[in-house]
Amino acid sequence: MLTPNTPRFNPVELAKVTESIVCRNDSRKYTAFYVAGVYRGISTGYAVGCCLRCFFCWSGWSRDFPELYGRFYTPRDVFKRLCEAAKEYRIRKARISGCEPTLCRGHLLKLLELVESSEFNIFILETNGILFGADKSYVRDISKFTKVYVRVSLKAGNPRAFSHRTGALPDFFELPFKAIEYLIDYGVRFHVAAMTDPRIMPAGERVELLNRLRDIDPKLAKYLEEELCDPYDATIVRMSIFGIDPVKFYKYSLP
Repeated sequence: MLTPNTPRFNPVELAKVTESIVCRNDSRKYTAFYVAGVYRGISTGYAVGCCLRCFFCWSGWSRDFPELYGRFYTPRDVFKRLCEAAKEYRIRKARISGCEPTLCRGHLLKLLELVESSEFNIFILETNGILFGADKSYVRDISKFTKVYVRVSLKAGNPRAFSHRTGALPDFFELPFKAIEYLIDYGVRFHVAAMTDPRIMPAGERVELLNRLRDIDPKLAKYLEEELCDPYDATIVRMSIFGIDPVKFYKYSLP
């Protein structure tokens, strides 16, 4: 977990190290399959492992200790469990959530092939954009699937803040924006979200972020999904380790 003194890292290299733990041939580690209330109900696979260490992250402990959590599932195993959950609640939406869904590229692409020929009408792919921005061919591969809708979650409005909040080297700040440009180039449906909670992102930095998005496409800033930092158990612990007093942060609103 991130502390103020954690050495800054290369998130692409961390992704490779994490994949050596959570990927096995075409299988990937998951901790659970269920229907979440977001998106008005969506069948969800909760994946293990990430390439960033955001102190405000809500994901479970499988982000920090991927070797200790989850079990391996093939793409067909995952598809079956997503279908079972969706059928129970009579919904036709699916996603992979938790940590970073774009890890284990081969697994994801095979899963999307199954989704493409299924009764699901949309697959929401949530990502921090690091791996998409690092390799345009990954976005090209994603663009072949008509049911994919990408949600890119940004963490900061400038390189220094990005490094401070995620633990990654500031040079990698640009990768999620490259991912956005690649998604546009390949015609992939997507929108952008960002952790703009004013307790985390100062107003001036928010302006920087909006301007950066406007430089790509004014609509990105206009329709930005702005996130607030909710008091999940893992978030509270990560904040404490980072040196933030959660009680003061949440102004005594903790349950």
